[in-house]
Amino acid sequence: MAESFTHKSLTEVKDSAPDFGFAELAEARFAKDELGAERTGVSYLKLRPGKRMPFGHKHDQAEEIYIVIAGSGRIKLDDEIIEVTELDAIRISPEVARGVEGGPEGIEVLAVGARHDGDGELLHGWWDD
Repeated sequence: MAESFTHKSLTEVKDSAPDFGFAELAEARFAKDELGAERTGVSYLKLRPGKRMPFGHKHDQAEEIYIVIAGSGRIKLDDEIIEVTELDAIRISPEVARGVEGGPEGIEVLAVGARHDGDGELLHGWWDD
């Protein structure tokens, strides 16, 4: 059985961006396991100014909510691009392809939602201009 609660700073969660060759673009911290969460995914994404993730992704089951906690930028949702700024919250249905781009000062986003192992598809080259 999991502990009744876990307290951890997201800055203590491993930054996975360097493992995938994206250290110059972003920080990406996936906190589910380090928090001991059983069914909830929590991710922190920080994109540098004018940088975007080089791929999109979508899910089979997991609805996500992206919350902009600092900065501004754009989020691509299928073929639509929306401008976002601090404290905007965006609910995204599982099947919608998504990606984030930092604005002039960069962007920091929390992504939260149900976690289903193996429920995700990376879409390389998806957000090409």
